[in-house]
Amino acid sequence: MGLVVVDASEQTERDVRDALSGLGCQLIARDTGNHEGLAAPVDVLVHEVTEDRDRTLNLLRTSTGRTPVVALCLEPSDSLTEDLFNAGVNDVQPLPLDPRRLRARIQMVLRDGGRKHEDQHLRILLELTQKLASTLDFQEILYTLVRRIAEVAHVDRVSIVLVPDGRYTGYVIAASDDAELHNLQIDLRKYPEIRHVLSTKAALTIADAHTHPVLDGVRASVTDLNVRALTLLPILWERDVMGVLFIRGADETGALSDRQLDTCQILANATAIALRNARILQDLREETRRDTQARLEAERQMEALQRYADLFASAVDGVAAFDTYGRLLFANPAAYQLFGFTEASLPQGTALIDLVADQDRRKAQILGGKFMRGRYPRNIDLTISTGHGNAIISGSFSPLRGTEGAVLFSFRDVTEARAIQRELEHTKSFLQSLIDASVDAIVASDMSGKIILFNSAAVRLYGYTQEEAMELISVRALYPQGGAVEVGRMLRSPAYGGVGRLLPVRMDAVDKQGDVFPISLTAATIYEGDKVVANFGIFTDLRERLRVEEQLAQAQQQLAVSEKQALVAELAGAMAHELNQPLTSVMASAELLLRKLKDDQNTGRAVNRMYQEASRIAEIVRKIGHLTRYETTPYVGKQKILDINRAAANSDDAATDEAL
Repeated sequence: MGLVVVDASEQTERDVRDALSGLGCQLIARDTGNHEGLAAPVDVLVHEVTEDRDRTLNLLRTSTGRTPVVALCLEPSDSLTEDLFNAGVNDVQPLPLDPRRLRARIQMVLRDGGRKHEDQHLRILLELTQKLASTLDFQEILYTLVRRIAEVAHVDRVSIVLVPDGRYTGYVIAASDDAELHNLQIDLRKYPEIRHVLSTKAALTIADAHTHPVLDGVRASVTDLNVRALTLLPILWERDVMGVLFIRGADETGALSDRQLDTCQILANATAIALRNARILQDLREETRRDTQARLEAERQMEALQRYADLFASAVDGVAAFDTYGRLLFANPAAYQLFGFTEASLPQGTALIDLVADQDRRKAQILGGKFMRGRYPRNIDLTISTGHGNAIISGSFSPLRGTEGAVLFSFRDVTEARAIQRELEHTKSFLQSLIDASVDAIVASDMSGKIILFNSAAVRLYGYTQEEAMELISVRALYPQGGAVEVGRMLRSPAYGGVGRLLPVRMDAVDKQGDVFPISLTAATIYEGDKVVANFGIFTDLRERLRVEEQLAQAQQQLAVSEKQALVAELAGAMAHELNQPLTSVMASAELLLRKLKDDQNTGRAVNRMYQEASRIAEIVRKIGHLTRYETTPYVGKQKILDINRAAANSDDAATDEAL
C-alpha cells in the first residue's frame, strides 16, 4: 500500500512515517499536490492544511474522488471541517499527530474507500441496467457507459472502438467527450495498441505513452495529441474480440488502479452484452420493419386489386396475383378450385413455390428470379400439388397495371391435354420410326413442291441428305423434266385408281448425280377437310427387279433352246433307227443285183447309181443319228431348214475326240 504526504512539513512527514510503521504502509513520496513523477499507485493521500485555506480547498476539490484523503490541520474549527468534508476529504485529524489515532483513522479510511469503490461499482452497473431497461436508443446507452467510466476513472476520454472484420478498419461508436460521435471510421494501422489488444485478447496499460514500445511506430502522433497514459480493455463475447474500451489521459490518471481496472473490465463485459443485444434488437427491428413494409405493401396492392375482383371472380380461367417475391396476394374462385384449396385453407402470403410439385420447384425459383428482374414468362407449364394429387397448369405472367410489383398469373388446367399431347408424340415417334424403317423411299411435299418428309430409304435412293432435300430442292428435282407434272395429272385423274390416288405405275427418277433409273411409284393426296394440303409417294427402285427379270428371260430362252435341241436329238435318233433297217435292205439288194448284172452294163449302171444314192442316204441317216443341237440354215425366202452338217459336226468332233 502506498501513501503520499501532500503540502506537509518535515515534522508532519516524520510523524506520519512513524504512525505507519506498524501498518504495512509505505510512504512513497512527499508531493506538492500535482502528483507528478509518481511511479507507483497511491492508496491514501495525507494532506496538511496550510495557512492558505482557499488554495488547499481548491487543491482538494481537484484531487479527491480518485484516492481517499486524510486532512491534517491545527485546531480544526467546525466551519473548516465542514469545508474540508465538502471538498471530498474522508477524515480530519488535528495537529500535532497522535500516531495510534492516525493509524486507526487511515485503516478506517481504507476500509471505507473499498466499500465506497464497491458501492460506486454497483451504482454504475445499476445505472447502466436501468438505462438498458428504460431506453431502446443504443447510442444513448453507449454514451452513458463511456461517460460514467470517464467520471469514475477521472480521465480525459473514454471511447468504444468496434472492429467488425478484425483487420485494418475500426469504428468509434461512442466517446465520452462527444455525445454526437458515432460510427467514426479509423485506420487500425495507425493504432498499434488496439491491434495488440485484438491479437492478445488481454488488457493493455501504457503508463507513459512517450516510452512504451508498443507505440514505437506512431510516437510522433501520440506526442502531438498530448497523450500520457492509456488503458485498453478487450470487449469479449464468447472468446471473440468485438472491439476495445479505449481510456486515455493527459497525465498519470490514464493508468488505472487495480480497482478501477476491475470496474472498467466489468463495464467492458457489460458493453459486449449490450452490443450483442443491440445487434439482436437491430435484427428484430429490421425484420419487423420488413414485415411491416411487406404487410403495408400487400394491403396497398390488395386495395389496388379490389377493383378487379368482380371481373376476376367471373373468369373461367384461374387468375392469381403475386408480389415480386412470389407470394400470393389474390386469387379468384377458379384459381382456388384449380389449386385444390379453399380460400380459407390458402391464405394470402402463401408462396408460389409451396404450391408447386417437387419436380417443378427449381422452375418456380427461376420464375421468382425473373420477377425480380422485371421479366414475365408466358405459356409456362407448372405441375402443382392439389388435394387430389398433381395437376398440370399452363399460364402466362404479366405485370398488373396500376400496382407496383404485382404480377398477374392467368392459367388453366391442361393435365388431360398434356396427356393427349404425350400420346400423340408417342404415336408420332412410332410412325416416324416406322417410316424410317421402310425399305421403300417415302417422300411428302406440300402444294408448292417443298419437301416436308424424306425418309432414310429416300436418302439411300436419291443420294440427298434430309437437310438438303427439305431445304435446298423441291420435289420436281426427283423426276426427269415434266415428271412431277405428270404425277400431279395422274393424281387428279380418276383413271389411275381414283382422284387423289395413284396405283403402282412405272416411271423414271433422277438421283443427285443426275442418273436416271426406273421406279415404281404409288402416290396419294393428303386432305385437311376438303382442302388439299400435301402429296406423298412411295418410291420402289426397279433396277434390281429389272435385272432379275432380264436374267430370268435369258434363262427361259436358254431352256427353250435346250428343250428344242433335246427334241431334235430324240427325233433324229428315232429317224435314224427307223431308216437304217429298210436302207440296209435296199443297199444289200442293190449290191446283189450288181453281182448278177455284171454283163448288163445299162442295167448295172442304174443299179450302181441306186446303190451309191442309198449309201449317200445312209450317210445322211448316220449324221441325223448324231444330231445334238438345233442349227438352222436359210432355205427359200425367209424359211429356214435344219442344217444337218452343222448340227452333227459337234457330235462328229466329239466322236473323233473319243476315238483319239
